[in-house]
Amino acid sequence: MTINDLRKKTSDEKLAKKAKNLIKEWKNLVDKREDKKEKAPKSEPSSSNSSKSNGSNQASKAPSTPAPTPAPSQHYSSNFPPKHLENDEVRLKSAQLILNALRYAELPVGTLDPEDIAVKVEEKLYTVHKGTGDKYKAALRSRVFNLRDKKNPALRENVLTGVVKPEKFAIMTSEEMASDEVREMRDKFNKAAILEHQMSVQQGTPSDMFKCGKCGKKNCTYTQLQTRSSDEPMTTFVFCLECGNRWKFC
Repeated sequence: MTINDLRKKTSDEKLAKKAKNLIKEWKNLVDKREDKKEKAPKSEPSSSNSSKSNGSNQASKAPSTPAPTPAPSQHYSSNFPPKHLENDEVRLKSAQLILNALRYAELPVGTLDPEDIAVKVEEKLYTVHKGTGDKYKAALRSRVFNLRDKKNPALRENVLTGVVKPEKFAIMTSEEMASDEVREMRDKFNKAAILEHQMSVQQGTPSDMFKCGKCGKKNCTYTQLQTRSSDEPMTTFVFCLECGNRWKFC
């Protein structure tokens, strides 16, 4: 039985009064304890320290980004453009396009004067095509495109360092300006076309030694050609007379 129950059920007034006083004292004691807890200062980090720590944490977590690479300068010297281009808007614009293409990336060691190169290339284009007509513009676009080709940096470097003269560069064909990779690809295509032509004009030797993987027949002709170096075995080309299937093996 609790004190409060005792106070309510007892018939003794003195005992009930003592129980009531005891409950009152107990409540006062509890209230004082709660007041002490609420008044006690809470240990919180200062806002300045918190912001500093947060700032340092964010700074440490933030990924380091590389500084942007500055764009190549497109300024012109006092000698550009030359006087004969000042009053010709088309030719002046052409020379500027060539110059900007030469300067679009970092200049290699041993670079000659890009402005002089651009002027000489434009002059040769103008002379060869006898004006600024469609052929002149097409040739100009081809030069600019190839100079800016990221897969063919050697061309731009050769023009800038004088390995390829401006006058030569102005009249180079697309095949001559192409990268080594593109040239190799073209050579492969040319060889394949030559072989296909040779196979089409040659009747081939009839044989039943070869079974067509497409139709399963053995009605075939074959031709042997030297497609690699002379010390390598010849390549055998087989043609199925039934379904037209072609295949080869060495």
